[in-house]
Amino acid sequence: MGVKKKKETQVTSLTVCHQDLETLRSLADVEGKNLASLLLHCVQLTDGVSQIHYVKQIVPLLEKANKNGKCDPTIRSCLDILAGIYLSLNLKNPLKKVLASSLNDLPEFFLTEATQSFTSRLQEELNTTTDLYSYRKVIDNISSCMENFDLGRSGVNNLLENVLHYLQKSLIEISEENRKLAGNHIVQTQLMNDLLVGIRVSVMLVQKVQGFQRLHLKSSPTWQSMCGLLSIFTKFLSDDDLLQTIQSTSGLAVILFIKAMFHPPEKIADLISSLLLRSVDHTSIPEWLLNCCRSLCGADVSQSALLFLCQGTLTMLDWQDGRMGPSGEALLLDTVRVLFTLSSQIKESTLEMFLSRILASWTNSAIQVLESSSPSLKDRLNGNSDVVRRLLEYVYTHWEHPLDALRHQTKTIFRNILQMHQLALQESGSDLAADGFIFQLTESLLRLEWHSKGKYTCLGCLVDYIGIEHILALAKTIPSQILEVMGDQSLVPYASDLLETMFKSHKSCLKSQAVDSTWIDKWHETWVSPLLFILCEGNLDQKSYVIDYYLSKLLNCNPESLSYMVKILQTSADAKTGSYDSRGALGALMACLRTARAHGHLQSATDAWRDLVSSARIKQGLIHQHCQVRIDTLGLLCESNRSTEIVSTEEMECIQFFITYNLNSQSPGVRQQICSLLKKLFCRIQESSQVLYKLEQSKSKHEPENELTRQHPSVSLQQYKNFMSSICNSLFEALFPGSSYPTRFSALTILGSIAEVFPVPEGRVQTVYQLSHDIDVGRFQTLMECLTGTFEEVKILAFDLLMKLPKTFVQFQDSEKLQGLFQAALELSTSTKPYDCVTASYLLNFLIWQNALPSSLSAYLKTQRVACGDGDKSAALVESNTLIVIKCLLENLEEEVSRAENSLLQAAASFPMYGRVHCITGALRKLALNSLQLVNEWRPVVEKLLVTSYRLSAVVSPVIQSSSPEGLIPMDTDAESASRLQTILNEIQPRDTNDYFNRAKILKECDSFDLEDLSASVPNIDTSAEIKGKEGKTCDVTAQMVLVCCWRSMKEVALLLGSLCQLLPMRSVPESPDGLLTVEQVKEIGDYFKQHLLQSRHRGAFELAYTGFVKLTEILNRCPDLSLQKLPEEWLWNVLEEIRCSDPSSKLCATRRSAGIPFYIQALLASEPKKGKMDLLKITMKELISLAGPTDDSQSTVPKVHALNILRALFRDTRLGEIITPYIADGAKAAILGFTSPVWAVRNSSTLLFSTLITRIFGVKRGKDELSKKNRMTGSEFFSRFPELYPFLLKQLETVANTVDSDTGELNHHPSMFLLLLVLGRLYPSPMDGACSALSMAPFIPFIMRCGCSPVYRSREMAARALVPFVMMDEIPDTIRTLLAKLPDCTDQCFRQNHIHGTLLQVFHLLQAFSDSKYRMNTYFQQELADVAVCTKAKIWLAKRQNPCLVTRAVYIDILFLLTCCLDKPSKDNRPVLEHLGFWEEVRRIILGSELITGFSYTFTVPGLPQYLQSLTKLAIAAVWAVAAQAGEQARDVPISFSRLLESSFPEVRLLTLEALLERFSAAASGLGEKGLPPLLWNTGGTFLMLAVKESHPECLCKILKILHCMDPSEWLPQTERCVHLTPKEFLIWTMDIASNERSEIQSEALRLASKVIAHHMQTCEEVTTRY
Repeated sequence: MGVKKKKETQVTSLTVCHQDLETLRSLADVEGKNLASLLLHCVQLTDGVSQIHYVKQIVPLLEKANKNGKCDPTIRSCLDILAGIYLSLNLKNPLKKVLASSLNDLPEFFLTEATQSFTSRLQEELNTTTDLYSYRKVIDNISSCMENFDLGRSGVNNLLENVLHYLQKSLIEISEENRKLAGNHIVQTQLMNDLLVGIRVSVMLVQKVQGFQRLHLKSSPTWQSMCGLLSIFTKFLSDDDLLQTIQSTSGLAVILFIKAMFHPPEKIADLISSLLLRSVDHTSIPEWLLNCCRSLCGADVSQSALLFLCQGTLTMLDWQDGRMGPSGEALLLDTVRVLFTLSSQIKESTLEMFLSRILASWTNSAIQVLESSSPSLKDRLNGNSDVVRRLLEYVYTHWEHPLDALRHQTKTIFRNILQMHQLALQESGSDLAADGFIFQLTESLLRLEWHSKGKYTCLGCLVDYIGIEHILALAKTIPSQILEVMGDQSLVPYASDLLETMFKSHKSCLKSQAVDSTWIDKWHETWVSPLLFILCEGNLDQKSYVIDYYLSKLLNCNPESLSYMVKILQTSADAKTGSYDSRGALGALMACLRTARAHGHLQSATDAWRDLVSSARIKQGLIHQHCQVRIDTLGLLCESNRSTEIVSTEEMECIQFFITYNLNSQSPGVRQQICSLLKKLFCRIQESSQVLYKLEQSKSKHEPENELTRQHPSVSLQQYKNFMSSICNSLFEALFPGSSYPTRFSALTILGSIAEVFPVPEGRVQTVYQLSHDIDVGRFQTLMECLTGTFEEVKILAFDLLMKLPKTFVQFQDSEKLQGLFQAALELSTSTKPYDCVTASYLLNFLIWQNALPSSLSAYLKTQRVACGDGDKSAALVESNTLIVIKCLLENLEEEVSRAENSLLQAAASFPMYGRVHCITGALRKLALNSLQLVNEWRPVVEKLLVTSYRLSAVVSPVIQSSSPEGLIPMDTDAESASRLQTILNEIQPRDTNDYFNRAKILKECDSFDLEDLSASVPNIDTSAEIKGKEGKTCDVTAQMVLVCCWRSMKEVALLLGSLCQLLPMRSVPESPDGLLTVEQVKEIGDYFKQHLLQSRHRGAFELAYTGFVKLTEILNRCPDLSLQKLPEEWLWNVLEEIRCSDPSSKLCATRRSAGIPFYIQALLASEPKKGKMDLLKITMKELISLAGPTDDSQSTVPKVHALNILRALFRDTRLGEIITPYIADGAKAAILGFTSPVWAVRNSSTLLFSTLITRIFGVKRGKDELSKKNRMTGSEFFSRFPELYPFLLKQLETVANTVDSDTGELNHHPSMFLLLLVLGRLYPSPMDGACSALSMAPFIPFIMRCGCSPVYRSREMAARALVPFVMMDEIPDTIRTLLAKLPDCTDQCFRQNHIHGTLLQVFHLLQAFSDSKYRMNTYFQQELADVAVCTKAKIWLAKRQNPCLVTRAVYIDILFLLTCCLDKPSKDNRPVLEHLGFWEEVRRIILGSELITGFSYTFTVPGLPQYLQSLTKLAIAAVWAVAAQAGEQARDVPISFSRLLESSFPEVRLLTLEALLERFSAAASGLGEKGLPPLLWNTGGTFLMLAVKESHPECLCKILKILHCMDPSEWLPQTERCVHLTPKEFLIWTMDIASNERSEIQSEALRLASKVIAHHMQTCEEVTTRY
């Protein structure tokens, strides 16, 4: 809301050489009016912006001179100097563009002289520039001469031969230098950028310089330079060591140069086509072309080179209006075929990105050609052609790609496909919307699940092309469908954009067709009514996203809809005020008003109160039970589209009212929103106060009354001051001792916003309020106490607030108080409570910025005070104070480390050293270490800091590096304990090194076992030692205390060293004046991190060492010193060699998931520059995958474990992003094969790697459903992204299927079956797969079906889920019928229940997928399911007692239930399909013959009983509802009554029944049910009362209480005495007893029911009182 200051433009001033300056002085006239005088004055200025003003005067001055009709020597010399000035300026200097623009308007009379001057100056630059690192400036000058600068272009034209030769020479020398400096990333990056610019300038020359259309003789120097450049570009194109942008630009240059040099032009298309198809006939092409492009004329052209040649073909050739003729059309088709081939081969993310852009470019070129192409090409590019089918396949398999940019390209491709089809049909004159291809495309998109992001973008494109009417005709409820998915944050942007496209299209369509304003009613019904339903009834996330993303767009499209929405919501706001978990109509109303005001559709909140809603309702919203209603109401008050809108008195009163009740919000999100909205309000107050000050000044001059305020500005300003003071008083009152964390967070954040928005006034700026005026001694003390809390966020907020107060604040000047604070900080820095050292750090950082600090330190510091430098006094003071504080802390730390070297236990109990280090790190981070003034004083401090850090680390590292650091207590080093200490140190040596798996552990033989001796030598986790504390009191030191002291010390040392590397300037040479760290010190820090990452066993220690090490590696990769730059690569090779060798003497940890080794390698690889080729990552991944693969060598176990663990860490690293995607397939192979290893450690690491890969492929799990479609992928998309997994998974699955179930009946399951089915089960079918699947899914089907016979229940279930995506949607009914036919008949004697169960599960999941598809409403769906139902009836015995297995019986009943849900629709003869088939009669027989009627002879020990009960109950309930729906009130012929189900002794039966009944009662209570309660449920209050009293199952009791709450108390409350022998009052007491004794969900429902009973009782009493 605040006004941002405009960034000042920095312009480097122009200068001239001494000779030119003397020339100007000699030519300048006395009056100073000629051109030389103007230039002399200009170059003498030091301000570039002022020089621009003089440059713009050059041409007007020359125009005056032009009138004389002569060009005197003065002007000629000045033009020469101007040419020199232009070429001397930097490419990005605004002066260069201004000078070029001015000289473009040069009078024609001077053009010849100016051109000669520019030519000579450019010639001089070309001849004299020989330094390789200066080539770039000359190339930039050539580029700028060609860019909108006529004189420059003429000069380049004159020197074309020289320029081409110069470019050739510079590119050769720069590329050679780049090759020599391989490994020096910084210099290589600069050189590659120079190469890129050189190629671009070469391309620009050919495109913009005249004469390249018809080159001169082939023996001319120009031709030779062109050939040389073409050879260079060909070499660059195939050089994978260069940046891909260089290769890409080289591809453009190759095609452009061939186009310019090859004759005749008609054969260019055929030549390029042969290059792309790798079928060049060497005898038919010119010799010069073969010599220049020999590597491109063979059959072994690389994928990247081919890709970039395609890009050059599409970019550099002229496709407009089909100018290349039939050969051009053939080239177009050949290009796309090559691109399709490459799309199946390329897996590197950057190349994939290039490919998507090139495909989109191809569609653009195709559109250009189709506008005037031959009929044959139109036939080959219409919607039904093979090319468009392949393009659609590409879109479908990439529209969910992780790269945003690639997903965006699929949208472009899809839109262009529609345009291509439209152009191909133009001659036939058919309607696009009625076209078969478009209709089929629309239908298939609508059938697709809404969780697919690509669906939204493609539907949006369709709406743009065919309009919304046709889509609404196919799917009338599409607005509601899209709004339903807007509870998922990842889909919200896509859904809202599609809705916006649709309702805008619908509005324009209706307006164009309507003759009056009645069209708006239809528009409201289609788009606004579903919105209002969601706002009132939707879930919390859904409402929030709909308001944020959809409501604002709807109001922007049609602001008049606001009054329509408010009118409807006002009528229901009283009835539906909402609750703690529901916004109700009141919440919806506030959300609408807030959005309207924020977007300018509502003038002010006061207008809203006056015209739309009362202020009482606003206050009701401010204290509503639902947090979001409170936020929306606050937003209505605070937000405005005008930042200077004056805050009214009513708004201020409401804000004060809100703050009183809402500071203690428990939700972090709500707190953030409250603070953000209040900050917006404060910005409005500040900015509107500036308007009021101006008005006050104008009114003092007796100007007329302004309409902005209804009262005098001074009154409004005083109200502002009073309001802000009142707010601050409330906030400081909330910071009382013991106040909660949420209250403190909110209050301090709001106070910080006030201090930020209302700064200390400077100059003429007036501030309506200053926070410091309202802070006295007590409030200052309150803020200081906030620093002592346990929550670091509160400390940060309090510290930031203190720092925002003016430095002249009186409390900052009391040196005695600051002395006490410093003493307290030193005490806290050595406290045994970890959060105390954080407090100490903030206290010290606060004190460092105070002027009074140095005098208070004299008692603590033995060295001399450091004098401030001559620079900025404030910065010098802070630096001096920081140095003093660090010296003081370092002095104490050195003493404590010395004591810890003698007794680590004493240190852990009395003075844990990590607090001192933490304070030192905190002080360094607040200092600008790159601009220090006291460098000489800092150097010894830094050196001492490093030495002390290493000493501290040496003290604590034995604990951290022990095999079990969690239970270790080292002994003291005094004389009496020395022998014991040696024993302990021997015992804690790491036991999990590389020989862990290779060497057998042999226990020493001994005659006797003495427990006392063992206890004396090896202390365990329960051991404690008595140590004297600070005050001499004896205290126990536990292993945990020692461990905390040690790992926190290691953590702080790691963070300190990382910060030093990141913040301190380095000394490249010892005598460097400004650096603080030497190269040797940096190497020592690197060795330190290496040692502790590779040897530490405690996760807390090596994780934090990793944090510091990452900072170091990032600095090393950017360091200009080559020896430091090479360090990460050396470290990486060393550790990989150590892992590969598996030396038993190695100290690498082979357990604890390889401990810090993955972190170490992760840090080295993740810091590698992403813009480079990532060679370290590629080599490392190949090495690790080879180590992780299957081997016969038993010695490879440890390297394999390490490799698997490291791969897991790399695949989890988000910084590597899509760079690591090409290795996912190999990683998955290693994980699946590793799962079959006989070594447990390999299997364990393989499992962890596999889990990581599943997350990497399918995304982070976002819901409780293990197989949610949010974390799944279509089969075609999966295998197109990872084609290597297709043959691998198929082969593995075949192996697994062959071992599933032997004929002998022995249990034999393959170890990797679970992993294979887990992957396959995460795939799902797509309506697009039928026509566009390149890799057939059919071969998997028989193997997955055989896996369904597994003796393992879970495997059978997973096989059933995995089968679904491999069966085409159209083939599902046939597959189901085939599976049902395999089931045994009741007369068969020999069958296996496992086989039956697996087959039934497959039938169930296939049927479920088919029923979930979008075929639901068409005749095909109904007919196919009817046929399935007939086949199902043939095996109905499996649902009856003839089948002894309850598990298979349950699944079969589930299938029957699913069929009843899908087929309970009227058929052509108006009879329901199921009744027509006699299906309900069979169901009735099953229920009547089931245990629900006859009783149970089973116990819970029978396998499958709970599943069977649940399945049977669901079917019985469905049958009851079906009978009730047909018979109406005469529903006496039900197979089983609800009362009988509710009386069941099994809670599964009761719970399902209660859930079904609750759904009906809830619908009737909310008015959502169409016909109210069914007759079966009338007068059931007494039944539920009795159930409530008897019920012992918690979930069932909860449902019963909910049902009673839904019912009208007048129906059942009078029956309490008759049914449960309790009066209404006693029943209320019983309800409250439940609320006080039972668990939370029952408490909630019991309290809700009790409140309803009390409300009913009060209402009854009021009616009686009114009556009498």
